[in-house]
Parts: sequence; C-alpha cells; structure tokens
Amino acid sequence: MRKIFVTGIGTDVGKTIVCAVMTEALKADYWKPVQCGTEPVTDSQLVKRLLTNTISKVYPEAYCFKQPVSPHTAGESEGIRNDLKKIVLPETNNPVLIIEGAGGLMVPLNDTDIIADMISHLDAEVIVVSRFYLGSINHTLLTCSELKRRNIPVAGIVFNGEFNKASADIILKQTGLKQWGTIAHETNLDKNTIRRYASQFEKVI
Repeated sequence: MRKIFVTGIGTDVGKTIVCAVMTEALKADYWKPVQCGTEPVTDSQLVKRLLTNTISKVYPEAYCFKQPVSPHTAGESEGIRNDLKKIVLPETNNPVLIIEGAGGLMVPLNDTDIIADMISHLDAEVIVVSRFYLGSINHTLLTCSELKRRNIPVAGIVFNGEFNKASADIILKQTGLKQWGTIAHETNLDKNTIRRYASQFEKVI
C-alpha cells in the first residue's frame, strides 16, 4: 500500500482540500489520525461529503478532540495523552491511503512526539501543501529542510491560493520537488470543484 501523508507549512493552508482532491483523483482511501476541532464538521466528514467516487473509504480518527487547538493541548483538556503506538494504520485493500496531518511538521502530539514523528511511525511519503503569503517561502523551505533532515521521502508539493509564480519558482528550484498541482482560492467548494481539480491531478500523479 502506498501511504501518502499530506502535511502543510502551517495551519489553514488547505490540507483537507488537497486531501479531497487527491483521494478523488486516485480513488484512494482517506484517514486523519488526529482531529482537533469538531465544529462545524470534522475534516473526515468534509472529505466524505466532497467525494464522488464509490471506491474511496473514509476511516475514523485514532484521536478526535472537540477543541480546535494543538493536539497535545486538546488531549490534555480531555485527560488523554496521544500515544503513537495507538495510531495504527486502518486495514484496507485499497492500494493508496491518503493520510492528513494536523497543522505542520513540528506540531506537538504530546510532550515528546511531534507530527514528523508520526510520519516516520507510519512509514509514509509526504506531499507538502504550501499556501502563498508573505513568509511562505521561508516556511516552505524550512518544512522541506526538516523532512530531508529526517530522511522522510517527499513525493511533491501542492500550491494553494492565489498563485504567485515568483514564489513557486524559487521554492521548486531550492527544493527540487515535483509540483503535483495548484489549487486556486475557491469561494464555492463543492463536489464539482473537487472533481475538476482531481481531473487535473490525474495527469500528474
């Protein structure tokens, strides 16, 4: 099974939308191990609503917390310590599993482990989601540098938001990563939007 872990250069950069597009494009299964924040919907619920194919399955979280805060804080608020040993891959016959992270690489799961440790624990390759804003070049290069330092394989990068060619060009040059796609800022996010982007990603993935 190919395990593709989708991480971002920070929070609110579009990981869930990228996951929905990739899951649709590959007819893969989807899993978010750690969810923080359940209102108005969880990321798993959103992805399930946006898919149109009948093959993909959405698996329940290993940990699901009500508060939209860092996993270690969310866990502590409910008297739970997130344990990597309890984050076990779902059993599936699908050849591809899309795994969504929480925030960025350095987000703490507990007092010792971070998201990057979870990626290594799951033995997954990574797709980096970068969003264009002032400072995003630095955040993207730092993320890619840390993945390289940890010997975590990176399959490529997806850019999200209003496209900035100058930023994209320098990021691709500095990292040497393959660009899997670009998702524009969408005001109407529905199944048709996901399907449209999925058809573009199918040609690249």
